[in-house]
Amino acid sequence: MAEVMRVPFFRVNVLTGVKGAKVIEDPKACADLIKKAKRPLLVIGARAIEHYIGDKLHLEYCLKLAREASLPTCATAHVKKKMLELGTVPDSTYDVIEIINHLKFRDWKGVKKEGNHDLVIFSGVRCDLAEQGLSTLKHFAPHLKTMALCRFSHPNADYALPILNPEKWKNFWDYLLMNLKELIK
Repeated sequence: MAEVMRVPFFRVNVLTGVKGAKVIEDPKACADLIKKAKRPLLVIGARAIEHYIGDKLHLEYCLKLAREASLPTCATAHVKKKMLELGTVPDSTYDVIEIINHLKFRDWKGVKKEGNHDLVIFSGVRCDLAEQGLSTLKHFAPHLKTMALCRFSHPNADYALPILNPEKWKNFWDYLLMNLKELIK
């Protein structure tokens, strides 16, 4: 009788197809990926103005990441207003679905009209919406890589963090920003 190959239990509920995210546990490796990108983009969702990392607003960490790595930003939902209150003007303002639709097209000129992005980093986007968007980009935008800087793992991204408790998430962000500073020196 022929043996049947068994599927591991952990794959039962992961409906990402044959390609899943590479889990990034090392903030230095994450910083290296961001710095190597030629035209990265940081997409900031509404959760960034609703949640805190430690005693700082998630958005403050995102803005520091954008400054340290010279990332153009895309403010979604009502994030632009809070960014302006914090003294930062977003490079673009799109709805999450709208920016994902633009990113699908290889010939799109990007938020700064310098060419499409090669790495798109999502942070603060509602999990269900982020998963659908990342799935869309995975299947219809092979010209770019995606990263999810969220404390809940996103298997449809190319790079994602593991599921982290709030303390570990704060540590990850702190070390990520520290490593970016060192890479810039």
